[in-house]
Amino acid sequence: MVVRFGPGKNCAGKSNKLAYLICLLIPAVVILPFISEAGVKNVGNNSAYKTIKKALEDCDDGDTLIVDGGLYSEGEISITKRICLLGLNNPVIDGKSKDAVLIIRASGCIVRGFTIKNSGKSDIEEIAGIRLEDVQACQIDSNYFLNNYFAIYLANSSYCRLMSNRIEGFAKTETSSGNGIHLWKGHHNTILNNHISGHRDGIYFEFVMYSSIIGNLSEKNLRYGLHFMFSDDDIYKYNTFRENGSGVAVMYTRNVLMQNNKFESNWGSASFGLLLKDISRSLIRNNVFSKNTTGLYIEGSNNTIVINNEFVRNGWAVRILGDCYEDTITENNFRSNTFDLATNASRNMNYINRNFWDQYSGYDLDKDFTGDIPFHPVSFYSKITEESPHTLMMLHSFFVDLLNQTERIVPTITPEEFKDKEPQMKPIVYDKN
Repeated sequence: MVVRFGPGKNCAGKSNKLAYLICLLIPAVVILPFISEAGVKNVGNNSAYKTIKKALEDCDDGDTLIVDGGLYSEGEISITKRICLLGLNNPVIDGKSKDAVLIIRASGCIVRGFTIKNSGKSDIEEIAGIRLEDVQACQIDSNYFLNNYFAIYLANSSYCRLMSNRIEGFAKTETSSGNGIHLWKGHHNTILNNHISGHRDGIYFEFVMYSSIIGNLSEKNLRYGLHFMFSDDDIYKYNTFRENGSGVAVMYTRNVLMQNNKFESNWGSASFGLLLKDISRSLIRNNVFSKNTTGLYIEGSNNTIVINNEFVRNGWAVRILGDCYEDTITENNFRSNTFDLATNASRNMNYINRNFWDQYSGYDLDKDFTGDIPFHPVSFYSKITEESPHTLMMLHSFFVDLLNQTERIVPTITPEEFKDKEPQMKPIVYDKN
């Protein structure tokens, strides 16, 4: 089986690293020619221009606007020329909870160094702190977004970079808030080193191809830290998804690389660290799933590899449903989870092998660090709770422990095919790069 990142590229190989570097470098290569030999205009109380709108009217393509510190409440500001908009001394652009704050309709624009706050809200429009429409090679970086409906919204835009922004919302319900960073339709975009909190979803991708989400912290959002829909050939690495309604949902997608992320403390009756639904040919590697109700939930998946991950102190480490096939779960460490593996299936169409399970009590007579008898990670009690969740109240009782031990010796309810034939006796040490 080959997991692919884009046409003809192996997701785990050197060509994927090349694709990753290209994805980061292309926006910079496209932007740099736009900002050379530009005219400069200043906006502020002691400058020729008192408002951003007036300065924009007099701008030519390639100009730079330097906006001095102060409060600017000018309604909806539309940028239709290729400009670099730079904030000096933290200027504040305030939408007064009525309007979109900035709308960018020209390619090659840069917005840096502003506080952008209080956009309007709408049930029928995607009003945002910054909205980019049908553009390429724009860069939004080092801004502070406060109390916006959507903070940054990209519509049909590509080769853009959103980096080093602090995005903070105060959402109370999912219907009263948009997403922190929202991308609809585009390719080769980069979301890098942002901190997002307090929105419906921290980051949302829909119909977004060949893009990267790297080094972000998405926490305390109402629904998901990251939400993928119909977005193929993307990568996300070195992110932390913490204390969200649920960590990450990847749906109806293929060829996704998910590596070196942390899924932490996503608690709730239906919460999980990572949900995979109807995905294929993807790779989940070197991630840490810690203190989640369910670490990894897999539904309708095929040809996906789960390798070299840490599952620590989760309620359910992995829940894999019966409609999954030809998935691989191998060389992972399972430690201090209430349930290591749960399923609603009676047969196993997946490959589960060579994992470390701290609940394994077998032996290793030939000292090859592999258990001599298989491990059945689906416990009797986990099968009962799948069918009758109220039985969780009996957790850690002597009666349940007795039933689990009996089931391991003489399996009657747990599926015989769900077993690790080569359980490892010691935690697996792997390259975390």
